[in-house]
Amino acid sequence: MIIKKYIVKNMNEAMTRIRYELGKDAVILSNRKIRKDGIKGFFSPKLLEVTAAVEKLPEAKTEKKNKSEVENSIDSLRKIMEREISNRSTENRDSLFEENKAAESIKKDTSDSQLKNEMQEIKSMLAKVIDKDENAIKDEFDEFLDERDIEEKYIQDFKNDLNNNLSFEDKKEQLREYLRNIVQIDSKPLSGRVVFVGPTGVGKTTTIAKIAGKLSLIERKKVGLITIDTYRIGAVEQLKTYAEIMGITLEVVITLKEMELAIEKLSDCDVILIDTTGRSSKNKMQLSELRAFVEKAKPDETYLVISSIIKNKDIEIILDGYKLLSYDGIIVTKLDETSVYGGLVQIIKESNTPISYITTGQSVPEDIRAADKEEIVKLILGEDTVC
Repeated sequence: MIIKKYIVKNMNEAMTRIRYELGKDAVILSNRKIRKDGIKGFFSPKLLEVTAAVEKLPEAKTEKKNKSEVENSIDSLRKIMEREISNRSTENRDSLFEENKAAESIKKDTSDSQLKNEMQEIKSMLAKVIDKDENAIKDEFDEFLDERDIEEKYIQDFKNDLNNNLSFEDKKEQLREYLRNIVQIDSKPLSGRVVFVGPTGVGKTTTIAKIAGKLSLIERKKVGLITIDTYRIGAVEQLKTYAEIMGITLEVVITLKEMELAIEKLSDCDVILIDTTGRSSKNKMQLSELRAFVEKAKPDETYLVISSIIKNKDIEIILDGYKLLSYDGIIVTKLDETSVYGGLVQIIKESNTPISYITTGQSVPEDIRAADKEEIVKLILGEDTVC
């Protein structure tokens, strides 16, 4: 068995070289992404290492053919290649030059039959490059979307208008502009009554503590806290600890009447932050009960708190379920716990609601900041990260 490794830019180039060198019976054993050695390689795009194998190389037949006819065909084929090369993107050009070199080398072969066979192989491969070059570029861009966890269904309008003849970099720039247009940001200063809702485990209570710390310790505002999160063991104690450290009044409520009384007690505060019970987005009855508390609070703003590490399918369920509470903005938490932010596209498109704040760690009150459009776009494209 003959085994050979190829270092290429994409799978299309690998298939072209494998088919030419090992024949149509070759099989791909493995493929993996690699970088070139050295500092230059670190900043260069990743390459693809493909390992292929074949039992034996194709055997040349012995029948005699008109050599000049074959060579003339190859010359013609080479001219077609040269013309195509001038119209190809830089990325696909290397693959075409490989085919051009292969065509030149065939002229030196002594077997007329093999010459004709090789020429036919090259014609087939060239047809693939020419006819499917557009798809090759598209495949690379789709691979980029997959790596960034950007689901195509959430950018279908962008894909429908995208010119597939563009290079990868041009497509990426168009995606950047598209994201700038769809990302909504609203980080207005907090005042009055502010309610925070969201499922269990997204960091609601810690987020409220961070906001309370910034408002009271940095902006010197009088802040009051209310929590109705009495179902989670330790949740009240956690918020109580934060409140004591920051010198903030905390009211714990269980009934709607207690909510009304708590708001009245804190009426002299500049801002009242209200923590709510984490509810399953699939339980409409529980969400309806929660809505009753929210309505009793009569909030000036309601924020949905959602974690960046939640799976895409769960994001869809959460956004759909919490529509019942009519949230005004979104706070995305735990951005420090992932390096892929394509889920933000889903949040943006499905909620049609501005992103207001992001949290980037556990430190209170430091690890929260107002959302920024350019930062969100760079995170989605993988050009920035939170650490």
